[in-house]
Amino acid sequence: MKPLQLLNNLDAIQNAKWAFSTRRVNRKDAVKLNRNVTAAQSGDLVLGRVQSIGSHKRIQLPHGRPSALYEGDLIVAACGARYASDQFEGVAEIQQESTDLLAGGGCLGRMRFRNNKVKRPTRIVPIGLLTDFNGGTLNLKRYSLPRAIPLHSLYTVALVGASMNSGKTDAVASLVHGFKGAGLKVAAIKLTGTGAFGDYNAYIDAGADYIADFIDAGMVSTYQQPLQQILAALDTLLSTSTHNGCNVAVVEIADGVLQQETAALLRSSHFRRVVNAFLYAIPDSLSAVGGCHKLAEIGITPLALTGLISSSPLNVQEAEEATGLTVLSRESLRDPAQASSLFNCTQNNELADIAI
Repeated sequence: MKPLQLLNNLDAIQNAKWAFSTRRVNRKDAVKLNRNVTAAQSGDLVLGRVQSIGSHKRIQLPHGRPSALYEGDLIVAACGARYASDQFEGVAEIQQESTDLLAGGGCLGRMRFRNNKVKRPTRIVPIGLLTDFNGGTLNLKRYSLPRAIPLHSLYTVALVGASMNSGKTDAVASLVHGFKGAGLKVAAIKLTGTGAFGDYNAYIDAGADYIADFIDAGMVSTYQQPLQQILAALDTLLSTSTHNGCNVAVVEIADGVLQQETAALLRSSHFRRVVNAFLYAIPDSLSAVGGCHKLAEIGITPLALTGLISSSPLNVQEAEEATGLTVLSRESLRDPAQASSLFNCTQNNELADIAI
């Protein structure tokens, strides 16, 4: 294959490796290229060629399979920012000569910070922004779910954590499985973060009846997105969950309580009004104390602790004594009796009143 001969060939667009972040896109809309790649906005679709392999050696495909990357491969991904304390922080900017693959799910941007434990990012040469027949740039927002306001019949549990990799996704999947065992119809929602199929697939495996993330609301990443846009995404995804017959939703919030979008969400009266109960995922006992203190400052008391801490009996003992909260293991969350009795909320919804 001679890459330079493919630049004006529609087959180059259609035969490229399309990333997971593009899963809602109608590929038939992509018929032209805008070579002014530096004009890219967050969510714009970019055709690029792999220049060098770095940290991400594979790209996640829309149907949930990773594909090995080779130098010279053509990919389609979305311009976006990323916040990942154990990998990269980057902004939604496409550089003319070469740009960074910030996430394997298909997020392209300019890296600003890198965790020293990971390699430099895979580099992509941008060829052009995908456009329709009329020259309009294709953006994920074009393919998002219709904006909607949620009904008030959905019991909603939010999982927040001390940091990345604190056990949030495992707790969400476990709780989804427990609710399913109790006979409930469950929605699993990833509200914030950067597009990737790991969490999405975990929700599928747990048996969720409806699964959605911020990509379904038109964002490749929620980092540096306005709070109102994230809240609108929450409303839309919860409303769609209800219309799909769900009566319980488990919502995962990415990163830790100090991350800017997470902190803004937790301070939002709208968010706290929609969410009926919180679980707090932590790696150790000190995170339990510090995080619970920060949450208490904004009026949130988790119903229980969970996460990686549950694998250490001594850490569990310290955390429970220091906070007065129970630590629930993933095995506990998977238990239908525990799941159905854990959130006996007396304010907006009564779990016992939910039609099963």
